[in-house]
Amino acid sequence: MYFKLIGMKKIFNLFNLTQKVDYKTEILSGLTVALALVPEAIAFALIAGLSPLTGLYAAFVMGLVTSVLGGRPGMISGATGAVAIVIVSLAISHGPEYVFATVILAGVLQMLAGVLKLGKLMRLVPHPVIFGFVNGLAIIIFMSQLAQFKDPSGAWLTGQSLYVILGLVLLTMLIIWGLPKITKAIPSSLAAILVVFGIVAYFGIDTKTVGDIASIKGGFPPFHFPKVPFTLESIILIFPYAAIMAGVGLIESLLTLNIIDEITETRGRGNKEAIAQGTANVLSGMFSGMGGCAMIGQSLINISSGARARLSGIVAAVMLLVFIMFGAGLIEKMPMAALTGLMIMVAIGTFEWASLRTFNRMPKSDILVMVLVTLVTVFLHNLALAVVVGVIISALVFAWDNAKRIRARKHIDEKGAKHYEIYGPLFFGSVTAFNEKFDVLNDPDEVIIDFAESRVADMSGIEALNKLTERYLKVGKKLHLKHLSPDCRQLLHNANQIIDVNIIEDPKYKVAVDKI
Repeated sequence: MYFKLIGMKKIFNLFNLTQKVDYKTEILSGLTVALALVPEAIAFALIAGLSPLTGLYAAFVMGLVTSVLGGRPGMISGATGAVAIVIVSLAISHGPEYVFATVILAGVLQMLAGVLKLGKLMRLVPHPVIFGFVNGLAIIIFMSQLAQFKDPSGAWLTGQSLYVILGLVLLTMLIIWGLPKITKAIPSSLAAILVVFGIVAYFGIDTKTVGDIASIKGGFPPFHFPKVPFTLESIILIFPYAAIMAGVGLIESLLTLNIIDEITETRGRGNKEAIAQGTANVLSGMFSGMGGCAMIGQSLINISSGARARLSGIVAAVMLLVFIMFGAGLIEKMPMAALTGLMIMVAIGTFEWASLRTFNRMPKSDILVMVLVTLVTVFLHNLALAVVVGVIISALVFAWDNAKRIRARKHIDEKGAKHYEIYGPLFFGSVTAFNEKFDVLNDPDEVIIDFAESRVADMSGIEALNKLTERYLKVGKKLHLKHLSPDCRQLLHNANQIIDVNIIEDPKYKVAVDKI
């Protein structure tokens, strides 16, 4: 009996069923998210050159699987623009079956990343990169809503059509902003959608609806294996798309996880989320979906509505399927103005307005990284590239700053030996400054380099020590290393098989012994 109870406890912990759940808030938040998912999934599917149901099926499968298995309760996953941009060329050239195969392979790669615990690499993403990423996404979300103010020919609306949609959008935004100040009994986003829907239906207002974009009517997602020949040529064709999709999906998902962590002051599990995202993509490809990842907009709608548990995501996914199978006729009548106002408020809430106050207070390099990541995100719509560029620039700036910080304090002891006390890391960036500290020709016959406040970080540092040792040996002088940390000693020991590290040990100075 005891073991049965332990087993049940593990199951409950796995699905976070032991935590206190506000069922009313979770269900209403999930319903709000489901309504917001419909136009987004349709739009991203059309961007990818696929049928609307492909995006809706992906949103259902991704949302359900990650809500149950994911590492961040309350986070919403579905079909996303980042994934759509990656697969659009493949969809046009080879059709949806190759897209489904790509989605499955991307899922396998994401699962592998989770098993290898690569989620911890997110700690290498600096805060300016996250600011730039979030601000870029906020701008993209806002700009994507401008299409609702254009007619089918692409021209801006004018006259009564413009005033109607503008008024409904502003009403939606006003309700979302003002209702929480009066009551929080119902999510303001859901209330705004229902109010605008009611006004349009009651007064018979002629405005764009979800049905004007595409029909969402369908059945349960059909299960099938992609009809793609299992050959080396097929794998070579889809692998680059799958690798990029896996990378983009993990970056966007883990960054969204970090953002929600900050908002809720809790901590998600990145590696568990990676496995869940991979599992969801594998199943999405098998159930005729275009795949996807975490959706920052819908996640923020969910969190701002008060949801904190897995139930909200499960409700959103199930309700989306209900809409597809049974409620398509009603949902297609929903005015796009309500959803546009909702997404504009999401964009406003997503943008890190506090980042604007950093321009005169933070280092210029951080400001440059933040602005550059924002621009790459907005203009190239390549979230992975934006993050990678930001991380590389931040790393180079960090290396340059640390390269300038290495210094040496010098003194000669009572026995005539000269000591160089090194401060700062010895690595590829600081090698030049390190070599300039030594006066080989004028130094006494015995020289001691003290690494108590420094460490040898890489092969460039080892090579610098090797050459410095040779310079002293050529003029008949001895060089000793002191207070090397265990990892530095191991690094030098390993490198001794590759290069000649001429380190002369002298027990008198306890060479290569840690400082007590």
